[in-house]
Amino acid sequence: MDFQVVVLAGGTSNKLVPLVSKDVPKSLLPVANRPVLAYVLDLLEQSNIKDLIVVVEGEDTDGLVENWISEAYVDRLHVQVASVGEEVGTAGALRAIAHHLTASDILVVSGDLVCDISPGAVAAAHRRHDAAVTALFCASPISGPPESGSSGGKDKTKKPVRHNIVGVDITQQFLLYIAAGMEVEKDIKVQKSILRAVGKMEIHADLMDAHLYAFKRSVLQQVLNQKQTFKSLKLDVLPYLVKSQLRSEILLNGAQAEENGNEKDSYNTDQVMLSQLLANASTPSFHEVYASGPNGFSPAERKTHKCCIYIANKTKYCARLNSVQAYSDINRDVIGDASHLSGYSFSAHNNVIHPSAVLGSKTTVGPQCMLGEGSQMGDKCSVKRSVIGRHCRIGSNVKVVNSVIMNHVTIGDGCSIQGSIISSNVQLQERAVLRDCQVGAGFVVPASSEYKGESLARK
Repeated sequence: MDFQVVVLAGGTSNKLVPLVSKDVPKSLLPVANRPVLAYVLDLLEQSNIKDLIVVVEGEDTDGLVENWISEAYVDRLHVQVASVGEEVGTAGALRAIAHHLTASDILVVSGDLVCDISPGAVAAAHRRHDAAVTALFCASPISGPPESGSSGGKDKTKKPVRHNIVGVDITQQFLLYIAAGMEVEKDIKVQKSILRAVGKMEIHADLMDAHLYAFKRSVLQQVLNQKQTFKSLKLDVLPYLVKSQLRSEILLNGAQAEENGNEKDSYNTDQVMLSQLLANASTPSFHEVYASGPNGFSPAERKTHKCCIYIANKTKYCARLNSVQAYSDINRDVIGDASHLSGYSFSAHNNVIHPSAVLGSKTTVGPQCMLGEGSQMGDKCSVKRSVIGRHCRIGSNVKVVNSVIMNHVTIGDGCSIQGSIISSNVQLQERAVLRDCQVGAGFVVPASSEYKGESLARK
């Protein structure tokens, strides 16, 4: 696949405080005891993509990510790590590395993506349609913690999250309308020219933008150069390309093709023509029909560009680690229904206990759990649906449910942890109780204290 591949790995996202820090940027946050960036790099490697650019925010992040990649993927991938300024946005990051982009097509992948959808399938659809942009969309992930003490069955607290409102043609190949962010709550307004050209449009509110895009490089760079205020691919660049696809400025060297408001499209005729065209993938798209004008020709040439969509099969797994809740959800999934992504072999008990881990007397580690290298647990402990990292020291009579515990954490006797995330090097003193909390690196939770729904971090 002769695409140039860019992974946007970010820096220390404010949405993930207190889990991230200068020592642990977002891209190195552990998901089932592996950095989240590993899931993207493995996905690309499986698609035989060996050369790529990883873009990070901040010089501190640059060194950490480069060192980890050089150790984890030595002799496997050729990765160039490029550092950009903090908070420049995804569009700003690509603008900053534009001098590195030389291929005719660019595949852009978010570094927080955890999925099993082939990037090659998106690239193939992009080339097949000669599109300006092709975006991957997937079913909105289920969000929310399992019910306390639940051992399975239907979970009433889990719910799909609305991420976007998307309009597509009846073949589900072309992207006609997109609303994201604050625009999701507004009324849907679609240009008449698009509706007239395509005839029918399907509206979807159950799809998530996976932040995996294939761009024609000339189009991407022209938009980034002309629209210097654009910061986000999702909120700025993609909506702009979708809205302007039938009155494209992109291929006219900046000259705009004006749409004649008095022009009478042969609406009924076009509908019949388009329904026949779209039923046959080998015939031109509605963009070519529109460009040719009524009756197959146009006195003034209309310029168009194609915006395509690749909708993943609902059986595929796809989620982005872009919030604290998403972090919990993805860890839950990767040790559960999406365990094929974990990179580990699960035991007959449907868990992963590292051979070097030590369990005390009458301690149980249930299904959909992971216990990392060198970790030790005392007597009469219970772990359910949780991830415990490397080299943790856990006392006796400790209960851990629906939680993620990172590396080098010390937990005293009699502690109870439920629905919480505990960062590396945290110390929980005896009989501490945490419920639905997030604890930043190095924090000390006092003995016999109780916290519920709080974010705890060192000042």
